[in-house]
Amino acid sequence: MTERKKITLPYLFQKAQEGEPISWLTCYDYPTAYLQEQAGVEMILVGDSLGMTMLGYDTTLPVTMDDMIRHAAAVRRGAPTAFVVGDMPYMSYQPSDEIAVKNAGRFMAEAGCDAIKLEGGQAMAPRIRAIVDAGIPAIGHLGLTPQSVSALGGFRLQGKSAVLAKKIVDDAKALEEAGAFAILLEMVPDRLCKIITERAKNTLIFSLGSGPHAHGQLLIYHDMFGLYPKFKPKMAKVFGNAGEVILNGLKQYVSEVKSQTFPAPENWFGMPEQEYEELLKMLGE
Repeated sequence: MTERKKITLPYLFQKAQEGEPISWLTCYDYPTAYLQEQAGVEMILVGDSLGMTMLGYDTTLPVTMDDMIRHAAAVRRGAPTAFVVGDMPYMSYQPSDEIAVKNAGRFMAEAGCDAIKLEGGQAMAPRIRAIVDAGIPAIGHLGLTPQSVSALGGFRLQGKSAVLAKKIVDDAKALEEAGAFAILLEMVPDRLCKIITERAKNTLIFSLGSGPHAHGQLLIYHDMFGLYPKFKPKMAKVFGNAGEVILNGLKQYVSEVKSQTFPAPENWFGMPEQEYEELLKMLGE
């Protein structure tokens, strides 16, 4: 990739105005961030989904701010020009505006993030407002919100009925009025996403499994490369089965170690014969 300038908020809004969809992916580590930077990915979300994809939890709930900061800082080092978003983990913002601002500030100061994301609608609008008033760009998250998955009845489509869809529309309006520069819609019907996108005035709308009618798309990196075997969501297109390639390589490694075909001479280092003979003399052999 040719060297690009730092991705900024004005850049993102300009792309939306020009009708060019924005690319957004999750990422949790330095080498993956480096590859995403080279590929030209514009936005990176250091998601609390790392609790499942990287740490092996069944949900995102056990993830801590310290977990998020460590991974976000690694991503920042790997992708210096991407617009990096830190995902606020469970209970890092819900208790109060003060706690929310403090933890949002940690993403900016300690990890070099460009913005933060938090889940929730009208009830969380005051948190968005407090964070924005502190000078920190904020993104809202509606629809399927993993931190509230138990209350939502599991990982399922949100806003199927007119009543529930209207609530998501109202939530989006509340977040926009609170100052969110973007809103992620996860697993809501495509036509609902289209309505919210068309109504948004000063807010970018992103889709995760919510159809094409948005200013940009988000995917979970591990889903798109077959790296999370526990389940395969419908919304994730597999762009390459890296998980299968890695598994086959691991099996071949085990086989070659057992058969003693690895390592081969090109895989180790020797020493000059004269030095070896001298060593044996020194050892009395």
